[in-house]
Amino acid sequence: MEYQIDELDRGIIRILSKDGRIPFSEIANQLNVTEKTIRLRYKNLVQNDIIEVVGVVNPIALGLKAGAIIQIKTAQGRCEQVMEELKTMKEVRFITMTSGPYPLLIQINVQSQEDIRESILQLDKIEGIVEINTIIQLENYKNTFEYI
Repeated sequence: MEYQIDELDRGIIRILSKDGRIPFSEIANQLNVTEKTIRLRYKNLVQNDIIEVVGVVNPIALGLKAGAIIQIKTAQGRCEQVMEELKTMKEVRFITMTSGPYPLLIQINVQSQEDIRESILQLDKIEGIVEINTIIQLENYKNTFEYI
């Protein structure tokens, strides 16, 4: 049976999305339920892969000050193989399949514009990639994990 989230779960998710370290007692206070209820709901949300607890890193704090979104066109029948190669690249932080002429879209974060160039040259060596379109990110204005 598939786990169905309700309004209480949504409230927990909304609060944790803003502050993943907030105590269960504070969540319970805000949602007018017991701490035990929050603990049980939290456990269910994690066990059912609805939420995942991770530390979100600020890439700029790590010296990763340059980024790009890269659209990738692959040769017929090579999309999955290219995707597997992309997964091995440390600088690739996001991969998605899209509609349109470029079936793959990736996002990279690196230290400098020179590193973006190096990443593009590395992509050029992957067999099965026939075309790339690079969009340099100049500045991020919003990056959120609040979905509810």
